[in-house]
Amino acid sequence: MWFSKSQNQVLEELDVKLETGLTEAEVKTRQEKYGPNKLQEAKKKSLLSLFFSQLNDALIYVLLAAAFVTVLVHEYADAVIIVAVVILNATIGVIQEAKAEKAIEALNKLTTPRSLVRRNGEVVEISSTEIVPGDIVILDAGRYVPADLRLIVSSNLQIEESALTGESVPSDKFADKMFDSESMPIGDQANMAFMSTLVTYGRGEGVVVHTGMETVVGSIAKSLNENVEGMTPLQKRMDELGKTLGKLALIITIVMFLIGIFQRRDLLEMLLTAISLAVAAIPEGLPAIVAIVLALGVTRMSKINAIVKKLPAVETLGSVNIICSDKTGTLTQNKMTVLKYFTLKGLVDVDITADKAEAEGDAKELIKSFVLCSDATANGQESTGDPTEVALIVLGNRHGMTKDTLNTTFPRQDERPFDSDRKLMSTLNVEGTGYRVHTKGAIDNILKISSSALVDGQVVPLTETMKAAFLAEAEKMSDQALRVLGVAFKDTKEPLAPEEMEKDLTVVGFVAMIDPPRLEVKDSIAAAHGAGITSIMITGDHKNTAVAIAKDLGIARNISEALTGAEIDELTDEEFASRIGQYRVFARVSPEHKVKIVKAYKAHGNIVSMTGDGVNDAPSLKHADIGVAMGITGTDVSKGAADMILTDDNFTTIVAAIEEGRNIYNNIKKAVIFLLSCNLGEIIAIFISVLFSFAIPLLPTQILWVNLVTDTLPAISLGVDPGDHDVMKKKPRNPKESFFANGAGTRALIGGVLIGILTLVAFAIGLHEEGYTLFNSATATEKIQNHGRTMAFVVLATSQLFYSLTMRSETKSIFQVGLFKNRYLILSIIAGILLQVGVINVPFLAEAFKVRPLSTFDWSVVFGLALIPLFVNEIIKIFMRAYRRKNNIVD
Repeated sequence: MWFSKSQNQVLEELDVKLETGLTEAEVKTRQEKYGPNKLQEAKKKSLLSLFFSQLNDALIYVLLAAAFVTVLVHEYADAVIIVAVVILNATIGVIQEAKAEKAIEALNKLTTPRSLVRRNGEVVEISSTEIVPGDIVILDAGRYVPADLRLIVSSNLQIEESALTGESVPSDKFADKMFDSESMPIGDQANMAFMSTLVTYGRGEGVVVHTGMETVVGSIAKSLNENVEGMTPLQKRMDELGKTLGKLALIITIVMFLIGIFQRRDLLEMLLTAISLAVAAIPEGLPAIVAIVLALGVTRMSKINAIVKKLPAVETLGSVNIICSDKTGTLTQNKMTVLKYFTLKGLVDVDITADKAEAEGDAKELIKSFVLCSDATANGQESTGDPTEVALIVLGNRHGMTKDTLNTTFPRQDERPFDSDRKLMSTLNVEGTGYRVHTKGAIDNILKISSSALVDGQVVPLTETMKAAFLAEAEKMSDQALRVLGVAFKDTKEPLAPEEMEKDLTVVGFVAMIDPPRLEVKDSIAAAHGAGITSIMITGDHKNTAVAIAKDLGIARNISEALTGAEIDELTDEEFASRIGQYRVFARVSPEHKVKIVKAYKAHGNIVSMTGDGVNDAPSLKHADIGVAMGITGTDVSKGAADMILTDDNFTTIVAAIEEGRNIYNNIKKAVIFLLSCNLGEIIAIFISVLFSFAIPLLPTQILWVNLVTDTLPAISLGVDPGDHDVMKKKPRNPKESFFANGAGTRALIGGVLIGILTLVAFAIGLHEEGYTLFNSATATEKIQNHGRTMAFVVLATSQLFYSLTMRSETKSIFQVGLFKNRYLILSIIAGILLQVGVINVPFLAEAFKVRPLSTFDWSVVFGLALIPLFVNEIIKIFMRAYRRKNNIVD
């Protein structure tokens, strides 16, 4: 490990001299050996491969098989419709996924285009892709690190590594440090600089130890190339349903053939009947309806600031019971903020919402010194410099002491820059007719160089009691995971040399700051908890800081619920997975740890969401069941790896998206149960007729028409049904739960049986009007059969249309959910009835479908029969509600 080697060892091993760098000949040799310093791009999927991947579904296979058979028996219209449905479904999926899988491209964009290197003894600027191991790279503030470096020289060097580590504060770098450990978190490798991180302060030089895919960012790119795509809960349910329906269609075909042989019927006629039954068993429009419902869900979610990249991710959200969230920038505001300040007059809470609050006395001197002893800027929404110093400037702005005004009034004459050994920074500013030294740094170091203190505007000798008061209060702040920074000053008549500044100072006090939680997150976490969802914090920050934030947000109760990356490494995968449920906070973790955490939760059958915004979050976003990236602060890498992007970076949007996901699944389930009830009715009507040698009550074209009427508009309208407001009061759905759980299968069976029997009843009534019964219907003329078929045809279609009204809720009546709340469904029912009337009364359509006009009496009969399944299901709901009230079951 390079961080465990000295500068000389590294230079010797890489065969390079710091003073001269590599020669052009050495560069050329190494470029041939190591290749360009860039990340490999993942192989892109072509539109054709994306299209065929959409066809990899059991239900699609069954539909294609049905289309093939219908072609063999010359039922071309059926085949065309089935194939059209399959193509529509695949096309929608391709459109949604065409922009996905761009994570590696985004990683490439992170690499800096130009870098300063020393070659042939001269400093030159080159493209970062030309850098090779052994190059000496020059770093200064504002420049991106072009490759992984072992630092050789550092001077007050600070590097922003939050994209890799999750820490909100830049890391101090020390070239002369060495570490004995064989492994160490990235955030602790103080003598290393990593590709795509940003230098925020100081300067340094480093030797390149890794380029391209061998860098830390490169290792993340490799993990993104892993094929971790799994089936979503919805895809699993649809796959199971497709296999079940496929088996059912096969069984129906075999049984029909056996019955035909036993009854000595015409085998070709039986084949056509069997195919019509098989087609009736399979809701041809279901894949397209599911895709359309998900696509409409995507549109609705975009309006609540959630952009979904893949259709199934919408439904997956509804199953989530674990949200693993990065801390910095997701749960917190990703900006240091002063919460309190302390002088010997006492501790004061800062009103961070106030635009301007006048400071007086000692507090005014404290803020003034902090602002003057800072190099950052902060004006409105824009800021530059170290986040800690930005927080101090913001503190001054809130108290009417802006940096520009103070610098104009008290110009800086000299300074002593921050040094990691001293942990102090000092400036010399004009003050009246003389000068004043302003020094900020660690409070214990400030006290060591102070001989007096400011109390009520008076400089008094610093006593041991005063020191103890400062240190005791600072310790309390540290226990709350607040970062403490002290300040002192000294007046002088003459300018002082830098080394003379930090002696005999007057201590004023200190500030306590933190990267605060987002204001709305606490309520969102509480709402998620109420919905049976556990929130987990995963961060590269320190344990105490993470736990303090987690306690404030309601994620964890105490530090025993926190685990560090180093502690994770001490556990085997099995031990870690078995204990994963004990923890709510994971601190000081690496990208590998994040993936390990997600996998451990998934091993227990959880549906895991991972939110994040940094490069370090990308692998875990990809491994999670659904990855959620931040749209504003998120890197392109995290957005590329995620399934969903929050355009407002608001944790609350996740909860809203989960509610939307739950309602979408419920709506899809309504559509599935509705379609299966309808198709079961068709199967029962035809199967009973064949079994008892009745005339077939419905022709294949009539079955296809009914499926077209009921499988489209009404089913889609159920798919966009207004959401249930109580859905977030329930626990997440078991991912293993089938569509038929909780009585849904029974309801589908009851509805199907009723629709099938009533269709036969209508057929029988039509035959009876012509002097025939079901038992001698096979001997009736085609004209007489067509009268009964017309009534059966209308009852089958209209009963399904009316039945859709009762499918909007499992327990609530049509009036409780609002009869006209789903206006699309009402319009679909009206349109379906008008289409049925048109088919029967328009001559050329009646000829094609072999139907005939009905009398007023016939219409009253068919509508009366068609309403029965609706009424029966509403009566069942009354008993269900009574049972739930008796057993205190919440709807």
